[in-house]
Amino acid sequence: MGIRDLLATMIIGESEPIQKLLRQVARLTERDPHGRTPILLQGESGTGKECFARAIHSVSARGQKPFVAVNCGAIPEGLIEDALFGHEKGAFTGAANQHKGSFERADDGTLFLDEIGELPLIAQVKLLRVLQEGEFERVGGSRPLTTGARIIAATNADLACAIREKRFREDLFYRVNVISLTVPPLRERRGDIPLLVTHIVCGCCAKMQCAPPAITQEAMEYLQTSHDWPGNVRELENILRRVLVLSEDATVITPQDIASALGIEAINQ
Repeated sequence: MGIRDLLATMIIGESEPIQKLLRQVARLTERDPHGRTPILLQGESGTGKECFARAIHSVSARGQKPFVAVNCGAIPEGLIEDALFGHEKGAFTGAANQHKGSFERADDGTLFLDEIGELPLIAQVKLLRVLQEGEFERVGGSRPLTTGARIIAATNADLACAIREKRFREDLFYRVNVISLTVPPLRERRGDIPLLVTHIVCGCCAKMQCAPPAITQEAMEYLQTSHDWPGNVRELENILRRVLVLSEDATVITPQDIASALGIEAINQ
């Protein structure tokens, strides 16, 4: 099975924006099979950047190695260094044992840094050193440790604006932005909505241990044409989950079910 075929089993979409992105990923993997090139995934929140990062990891020679994801915006500033680099026993009060950070756990696999634009400046400095030297130290440690992890970063922020506002280091930007890929928003790939809906509904119903309902043609058209999906695929999944739980008829999904889940009381039939 070729790289494009493998990617097609992991990424749902037949629209041209998705196919273009898959062609870029396939070309990147063919020319850099061992994944030594840092990648920056850009795109709005909810577009599926982590799904693409996992797919890129899986089709590379690192596919059998660990994939470690870190949400840089979800970790308090005082803990981000520990999360990335780990700490030695006794490094601070409460550090009863040695702790391996994300770089060590990623080993020779992939470290996915989601929302890298939220990384505090002090952590940016230390990350830059790792990317330049391939070395880091645990908090409270003095022995350099090496890492072979590939970095795939992601952001929904305007990093150029963050650089101008001195919130993001320009030198780090050039280190993580060697290859830039943009994941398209759902409103630019509306033709993929039926495929996504079928996948999401079947997956949710399997977890709920119930039969998937039928989806009327009118409901599918409503999903494709009547909403811009600012929350992208994540919002679509949220709405479909709501419909599956709250709709009056568990055997069929109608346009009114979708509208109600979106907070619209009534629609013109």
